Amino acid sequence: MNCRPQCGACCIAPSITSPIPGMPHGKPAGTPCIQLDDEYRCKIFGQPERPEVCAKFAAEAYVCGENREQALMIISDMEDTTTPMLSKEL
Repeated sequence: MNCRPQCGACCIAPSITSPIPGMPHGKPAGTPCIQLDDEYRCKIFGQPERPEVCAKFAAEAYVCGENREQALMIISDMEDTTTPMLSKEL
């Protein structure tokens, strides 16, 4: 599967904990990456400073769904499901 034009869900929905140029501490889930342009394309695609997690991401139907809205929902759900819960006792 190729990335869908005008999507960028993978650059918005997940948290990224590694440094990104312009975002030295990464980014929280739901926050657009600073490297995402107005057409939802990565400005540092293929460059060595792109985070490894981004470089390893591959568009797949089970992650990207059938449209941008589904992709945002699916990836957000994956983020929520895999984020450790903090104990209320802490």
